[in-house]
Amino acid sequence: MKSIELFAGAGGLGLGLHSAGFRPAKVFEWDRYCCDTIRENQSRGSKSVKGWNVVEGDVRASTFSEYEGKISLVSGGPPCQPFSLGGKHAAYDDARDMFPQAIRAVREARPSAFIFENVKGLTRATFRNYFEYIRLQLEHPEIVKRQDEPWADHLARLEQHHSSGSRDGLNYRVVTQLLNAADFGVPQRRERVFFVGFREDLGISWSFPQATHSREALLWDKASGAYWDRAKIARKDRPEPAPNFSRLDPDDAPSELPWVTVHDAIASLPEPGRAHSDFPIHNHKAQPGAKSYPGHTGSPVHEPAKTLKAGVHGVPGGENMLLRPDGSVRYFTVRESARLQTFPDDYVFHGSWGETMRQLGNAVPVKLAQVVGQSVAGHLKDAA
Repeated sequence: MKSIELFAGAGGLGLGLHSAGFRPAKVFEWDRYCCDTIRENQSRGSKSVKGWNVVEGDVRASTFSEYEGKISLVSGGPPCQPFSLGGKHAAYDDARDMFPQAIRAVREARPSAFIFENVKGLTRATFRNYFEYIRLQLEHPEIVKRQDEPWADHLARLEQHHSSGSRDGLNYRVVTQLLNAADFGVPQRRERVFFVGFREDLGISWSFPQATHSREALLWDKASGAYWDRAKIARKDRPEPAPNFSRLDPDDAPSELPWVTVHDAIASLPEPGRAHSDFPIHNHKAQPGAKSYPGHTGSPVHEPAKTLKAGVHGVPGGENMLLRPDGSVRYFTVRESARLQTFPDDYVFHGSWGETMRQLGNAVPVKLAQVVGQSVAGHLKDAA
C-alpha cells in the first residue's frame, strides 16, 4: 500500500509503517541531519528505507493533489515543540505548529486513512480546545480556515458543521488515544497521542489495539523470580518482592506480557568501548560526564526506561542516563537509545552524539508505529 510520510524525522514512524506493509511514495523532512540519517541508511542498503524518495525542505512548499486516488495513507509527526511539556507551550500561537500542513495534505491527497502522532503535552487541559480543533479539522478537512480568521472562530464553524449532521464532501472517522509504548513491548515508558482516521465512504469501524504488556505482569515476573532468572541475576542481588506479591496464586497472574526493561533491551550489548565479535555495533561509544542529582537520576536498569528527551540545548541528562543497581550512572550510548526506541541494530544515525540523541528523542518507537500500522493496514485490506 502506498503512503506519504510527513515530518519523517530520523524514520521511526516510517520504519514501523514499512514493517506494517506501507511503502511511501514520498517522504518529507526539513531537518538536514535527519535526511542525512535516512540517506546514509539507504546507501548502506537498508531494506526498510530502500526506495524512499526523500524531499528535504519545508513541507509548506509542497502540494499533494497529484496523489489523489494513488495512496492509502498519509502519516507523520507534526513538530511537537508547541505542545511539549519541556517547551514554552505556545501551541496555536507557535509558528512551529505544523498540524495545519498535515490537515492540508489530507485534504489534497484524500487518502484512505491517516496516522498522526504527537507528544502527550497536547492532551493537557490547557490545550483541550485546540486538541478538539485539530480533531474536527481532521474529520472535516474541507472546512478550511479563512484568511485572517481566528482559530477559535474556525473551531466554532467546524462545531456547527459537525453538529449539523452534514456529511457532504470529504469526511473522516477519527479516533484518538494516548498510548504508552511500554504497553506494547517497547522498553521505554513513552506516551504519545495518536490521531487515526479512515475516510468515511469506506465504512470502516476501528479501535486502537489492546495493550499486550503491563507493569503488573512485570511485578509478577519479578516476584516469581522468572524475570531475575532470565536476567541471570544472582539471588543475593535480587530485591525483596513487594508485600502484596509475597504469595503468588497462578490463577491471579496477569494475562499480559511483562513490560520490557532496559536490561532486556541492552544486555546483549557490551559495555561501550569493549570489543564485540558477533556483529558490528554502530553508534556505541561512551559519552562522559553523567552525573546524578535530584530530578536527574537516570533510568533504573530493571525497569522500562524513562522517556528519552531531545532537549532544547544539547542533550538533557536524567532521562538519557542508565541507573545501575549500585547507584552509579552513565549516559546511554546512541545504540542503546536506539534499542530503547526499537530501531534495528543496522540502522545508523548521522551527526554528533548530541545531534543523534536529538533525533532519537524526537522519534516514534518503531515497534509502536508497527503495532498501530498493522491494525490500520489490516482494516484497509478488509475493506478493499
